[in-house]
Amino acid sequence: MINNIDAAIEVYTKLTELASVRYVTGHACAVVGVYTTHLGFAAGITAGRARAMVAAAVGLISVVTGGLALARSAGRLGTGSGRGGAMLALVLGLIGMVLSVVHLGTSTGGFGTGGGRAGAIVALVLGLSGVNLGGLALARSRRPRDAG
Repeated sequence: MINNIDAAIEVYTKLTELASVRYVTGHACAVVGVYTTHLGFAAGITAGRARAMVAAAVGLISVVTGGLALARSAGRLGTGSGRGGAMLALVLGLIGMVLSVVHLGTSTGGFGTGGGRAGAIVALVLGLSGVNLGGLALARSRRPRDAG
């Protein structure tokens, strides 16, 4: 009998958790609906947002690659010099920056219209960060390591 009571309490607990999550998500969907329909913000992924997301993805990959190359050139990760990763981070960072600048130059509309301007600005910052990390790793990979 006790096992059935424990199982019933567990089922009741799970059901109340699910109901509270559904309540919160229902209100969140209503708020998003108000923003998209009454305030004129675009919902979903528009063509402009997709272009900005591609530029941001390229920039993010350059940041990760530059960080790994910098760690490798400092001797913290692996035994190589990190030169290849540094070059890749430089190239990807420049590509991400060019994509975002081209998008910023050709997009019309302001923030919140679905044109992807905010995403392009984020992509520009990510690309610049990737170029900086790649340049640091490249400069550090040219130095001889200490024998200590």
